[in-house]
Amino acid sequence: MNRGDGLVQRRRVVNSGGGGAGGGGSGQDGPNADLIGHNDKLSGQSPDTDCLSQKDLNCNPTIDDDSDKETRLTLMEEVLLLGLKDKEGYTSFWNDCISSGLRGCILAELAFRGRVELEKAGMRKKSLLARKLLLKSDAPTGDVLLDEALKHLKDTDPPETVQSWIEYLSGETWNPLKLRYQLKNVRERLAKNLVEKGVLTTEKQNFLLFDMTTHPLTDNLAKSRLVKKIQEAVLGRWVNDAARMDRRTLALVILAHAADVLENAFAPLSDDDYEVAMRRVRTLLDLDFEAESAKRNANPVLWAVFAAFTK
Repeated sequence: MNRGDGLVQRRRVVNSGGGGAGGGGSGQDGPNADLIGHNDKLSGQSPDTDCLSQKDLNCNPTIDDDSDKETRLTLMEEVLLLGLKDKEGYTSFWNDCISSGLRGCILAELAFRGRVELEKAGMRKKSLLARKLLLKSDAPTGDVLLDEALKHLKDTDPPETVQSWIEYLSGETWNPLKLRYQLKNVRERLAKNLVEKGVLTTEKQNFLLFDMTTHPLTDNLAKSRLVKKIQEAVLGRWVNDAARMDRRTLALVILAHAADVLENAFAPLSDDDYEVAMRRVRTLLDLDFEAESAKRNANPVLWAVFAAFTK
């Protein structure tokens, strides 16, 4: 899950709204999940007000002045939206990182909503990746994927680490007893949520011998705002201190990198701005996550998720 490389040289060929590139593979969302489409009957989600209505330490307000007019997206939806090709409506065939990246987003979102916490480091000063992820509250979030993950956490005894949970939720485990924790068809389910929110639409496309459901972009403003938020976080509003950054934006930048879709937000930048942006992303990835998690008001779960992808 190490996504620490690949931040220096700019890719010269960028598809319109294209998905991130990585190694070969199709991820763990099921066969042909890169095309998003399966004809599953999974339900959508209802709005969750726990995080959206509060501006506390775990749920920071967005930085846009007109944020009250924006479509509210979860961290998972934002990362998927970054990875989707605007016109084609599916993610890159070659991105094998987005599957685990989205599972990391799910754990981060649960942390933002106060549903999970990390066990104390204790006298032995356990590392972030050695500390267990604990259920703090099993109250429903109103989001189907988050509630499914919560149920798995509740049913697991003894508790597991953040890195283990990313593997279990992705289906990337050799333990057959843990395969039941896999969240299936995550990309398709998130895409359907975005359709319900008016950001995407649903179409049928023919790929050689079969038809596939795709989800092209319809709300260009929603994606433009998302891209702008990421760009400003590492350019115009860069603060050079992770503790002072908006937490959701910080998580978005690092987990978009983990999912190999971050470069899509930087594609419109000039070469000079691109180099600055990538250098500052590298600054974030090179932080001492243990030290950052120990700072006042820090959320250790977030830093454990970051560590799972970068260490």
